[in-house]
Amino acid sequence: MNNKYFKFAALSVVLFALLVVVSSYKGGILMESAADAINANLHVDKNGKYDLAGEEVPMNNFDAVERLDREIVGNTYLHGSTILNLKLAARYFPYFEKTLAENNVPDDMKYLAVIESNLRNVISPAGAKGLWQFMEATGKAYDLEINKEVDERYHVEKSTLAFCRHIKDLKNALGSWTLASAAYNAGQGRINTEQKNQRANNFYELSLVDETSRYPFRIIALKEIMKDPKKYGFSLDEDNLYAPINNYSIVEVNGKVDNWGDFAIKYGTNYRMLKVYNPWIINHFLTNPTGKTYQVKIPK
Repeated sequence: MNNKYFKFAALSVVLFALLVVVSSYKGGILMESAADAINANLHVDKNGKYDLAGEEVPMNNFDAVERLDREIVGNTYLHGSTILNLKLAARYFPYFEKTLAENNVPDDMKYLAVIESNLRNVISPAGAKGLWQFMEATGKAYDLEINKEVDERYHVEKSTLAFCRHIKDLKNALGSWTLASAAYNAGQGRINTEQKNQRANNFYELSLVDETSRYPFRIIALKEIMKDPKKYGFSLDEDNLYAPINNYSIVEVNGKVDNWGDFAIKYGTNYRMLKVYNPWIINHFLTNPTGKTYQVKIPK
């Protein structure tokens, strides 16, 4: 009986190892090998240093260490969305890095777009839209055009500039980038209220709702993983990454457009690709009563 049991156990181990090997390589992505899958860095280095925009995590605080550990573990092991984020980062991060630097925003803030939207122009159940997930009121407060024909929350360049202004305003109001990132999730008013009620100003001393409490740690975890994916077991070939969409020319539109499909055909493309390059177009036409000039990207 014991002999049969050990044979069964050994066979189970072999089958598990084979399963890990098969699932660990699909087109040059996921874990590099079965050993990588099992031995990936699924933990925080308790002797290491971690920071958000230069503001260090108090590693002598077990609560902070465990909260960070939760996010590193959760975003590492065979995590499909992390793989897609790594692919999309190759498309968006070069522009984010340039724009944030030009606007005196720390590079770490680019990871907020990963948390907010997984680097996709999505809409949340609450109605937040775009890579940076602006609500309508906030978007308009930062000069984004939002109506039934145009929604600049989906405009990569304009929404990123709006994000820079917004996150700097939060930092100036709250005093740290860590608190600013928490406020980007919860709102400045909520953070101010909790600071007052709890008699604390430091993020690591505040008890916040779970999503907001996790938010800065998710930024740090994603930074750690996405800066050095191989350390955490992810291996992507260069041709698996999504290239920036830079192959376009600009056509200026300062009047109405009766039908964007006809417009696309006129310039040698189609409506779908016009939307891929210009996701801020949200209707089939543009009335443009004020004669505003729009820069429309045309695929080459």
